Amino acid sequence: MIATLHGKIQARTDDALIVNVSGVGFRVRVPSSTLANLGAIGSEVLLFTHLHVREDELSLYGFATEDELHLFETLLTVSGIGPKVGLSILSAAPVETLRVAIAQGNLDVLTAIPGIGKKTAQRLILELKGKIDVSGMGEVGELTPLDRDVIDALINLGYSAAEATRAARAVPTEVKTIEERVRVALQYLGAR
Repeated sequence: MIATLHGKIQARTDDALIVNVSGVGFRVRVPSSTLANLGAIGSEVLLFTHLHVREDELSLYGFATEDELHLFETLLTVSGIGPKVGLSILSAAPVETLRVAIAQGNLDVLTAIPGIGKKTAQRLILELKGKIDVSGMGEVGELTPLDRDVIDALINLGYSAAEATRAARAVPTEVKTIEERVRVALQYLGAR
């Protein structure tokens, strides 16, 4: 119904934008990754959108790329995954990481996402494993128990699950203690 929106950012909130398209303001919920990469109020924006229709509400969800939109719509086919959970999944990790994690059955990556427990992650893998195309993508390796501890520490410090996972993976394997691994991960995040 509404495939794209092209207009100016009129306002921003923690999880949404008001996009002014020829004098009409559309409230569009977006993943935090998209929100962080958009310009300031008044700048032009192009969003690929999904209109979610419920009996009592029409909600518009917007994405920076068609790939994000496609993954969001694929996530909605999983029983128990609604648009709010789908949006939080896309906010937590890059599309490529999510696609590879689902295709490889990597529970560690999926359970690192806030609000996704082991059962939901298993359901995602079970229902989507054959539907996700990962041709040309690399491997997402298993997280070690030390990596999980680093991720938990970084999340407790206020970093997102995606940032914490990237930082934990960047720590060299020869760093053995949790304190040193967290310190190196913080240096990695500070350098970005």
